[in-house]
Amino acid sequence: MADIRPKLPDPNGFVADMPVPDRPHRVVAFKADTDRGTGKTPHAHQRGQLLSVLSGSIAVNSAEGTYVVPPERALWIPPGMRHETRHLAATQLRTLYVAREAALALPARMAVVQVSPLLRCLIDAVIALPPDYDEAAPAGRLVSVLLDQIAASPVAPLHLPLPTSLPLRSLAESILADPADRRTLEDWTAPLGMSARTLERRFKAETGLSLRAFRRQAKLFRALEMVAAREPVSRISDSLGFEGPSAFIAMFKTAFGVTPGRYLSERPAPPPHP
Repeated sequence: MADIRPKLPDPNGFVADMPVPDRPHRVVAFKADTDRGTGKTPHAHQRGQLLSVLSGSIAVNSAEGTYVVPPERALWIPPGMRHETRHLAATQLRTLYVAREAALALPARMAVVQVSPLLRCLIDAVIALPPDYDEAAPAGRLVSVLLDQIAASPVAPLHLPLPTSLPLRSLAESILADPADRRTLEDWTAPLGMSARTLERRFKAETGLSLRAFRRQAKLFRALEMVAAREPVSRISDSLGFEGPSAFIAMFKTAFGVTPGRYLSERPAPPPHP
C-alpha cells in the first residue's frame, strides 16, 4: 500500500515530506506501487530515505545530478536532501525512512547501491515488522543488520553529475531531455559564446566528465529506461542513434555487466499499466 504523508511547506519553495506516523523507530518502512510518468516535485525528508526498486525504474534529480535506479538497485538519499522523482515505468518500490541519528554511518551523499539477495531479504523482513516493533527485541537487531548491510553495499555507477554554472547546467539538462540529439560540439558552443576547447575544459572541470562521456552516459540512462519498459532493442538502438542493435547491446553490457535480454530475464516484469 502506498504511504500517505502530509506536506510541510518550506520557505525555499519545496516541501518537507514526513512519514506518517513519525515513529521513534530507527527505520520506518513502506511499500508503494506507482504508475509510469508519476513522481514528486522537489521535496526533502527529515529522515534519510532508501528507495529500493523491485521492478520498473525511477529517476531522481538533485543538486548533485541525476540518478537512475533500475531493479535490484536502491537509491540512498541523506536526510534533508532536496530531490524530485519521476517513475520511468510502472514501478514497485520498497521505501525505508532512516532516522537522522541512525543514518550517520550511511553515505553522506546520494548514491545508487546494489541490492544483494541478503539486503533484499532484510528489506522485506523489516517491511513485514509490525508498526510498533520493539527496538530492544530481535526486531531491533534485525534493523541493525539491515543498516550495516546498506552501509556495506557497493555503489553502482548510475549517477550523472550536473554542472554548477547555469549555462552549462542548461546544456546538460537539454542533453538529458534528448540524449539522441545529434548536434556537434561546435553546434553547442555558438549559443554559449565560447570556443569548443573552453566548453570542454569548463564542462569537465564542473562535472568530472568530458562532454562526450556525459552524452554517452545520458544515452545509456535513457536506454536503461527503455529496457525497463521492455521496448525492443531495435527500437532503442534506432531512437538513440546507435550504429545498430549490436553496438547498443555491446555498450549496454559494458556499462551494466549484462546484455539487455539478460537484464530483463533476471528481473520480474513490471505490473501492468492501467
